[in-house]
Amino acid sequence: MIKNLIIREEKPEDYYNTELMAMRSFWNKYYPGASEHYLIRIVRESEDYIPEISRVAELDGKIVGAVFYTRAWIVDGDTRHEVVTFGPLAVEPTLEGNDIGGALMRETIRLTKEAGFAGIALMGEPYYYPRFGFERGAKYGITDPEGNTFDALMILPLNDDFSNIKGKLYESPDFEKVEDEQALEEISKQFPAYRKVKVQEGFMQIFEKHLGVVESVDGDICQVRYWEFLIPARILSDLSQKPIAGSDVIFEWNHKGESRIIKVFKNLLE
Repeated sequence: MIKNLIIREEKPEDYYNTELMAMRSFWNKYYPGASEHYLIRIVRESEDYIPEISRVAELDGKIVGAVFYTRAWIVDGDTRHEVVTFGPLAVEPTLEGNDIGGALMRETIRLTKEAGFAGIALMGEPYYYPRFGFERGAKYGITDPEGNTFDALMILPLNDDFSNIKGKLYESPDFEKVEDEQALEEISKQFPAYRKVKVQEGFMQIFEKHLGVVESVDGDICQVRYWEFLIPARILSDLSQKPIAGSDVIFEWNHKGESRIIKVFKNLLE
């Protein structure tokens, strides 16, 4: 973990910078653009928001990560159990790979347990959250509101009370407000106008890989623009299309070794 990283409660003067960081964190990850900056505003205004266990990460006076918790419910017939969920968990993209998200998760899991909540439920990335103890909801008899179970629905029991909990998971109805595209568009005008990229039709889910633009090519090494960084990345020998300056690429960013370009693509929005 980065030295001098501070995990603390969010203050009103942090709001814009937290939202901007979250916007950058999720930009072009699931679809062109992002909505997580708007979601954070929705969560803050929700009656189901739990600021006591939500946290931001600060480094050298800048907000570099955040996680927001809200109440959720597991319903089994007439029985309703209160648990918590979280989202978004966001990290400044130029600082990925430094365990900022991990630091936020470990601290907020501790706070949630101390607060007496029975457990944490979420819809999230199944490759990431098991490292913190999350398991598939199916193991505990927990489904989504339609009765479905899948890898992304995960549970972390925090005390013995959870052994008696099963049923359908319901999150705060306020989350549905994020579908308001007009409100998202208006709020997004308050932030920098970043380039939107569409890699493919439908859901993109660009995680553990990154989108960049090639600025120069020298043999089999490209300089790839990723936010404010230029990252040297090797061109894989079996690429069907070789990148040139200006190419949009998907690349693997190895923070401790060689980064690699794994695909050249055309931005479907241009």
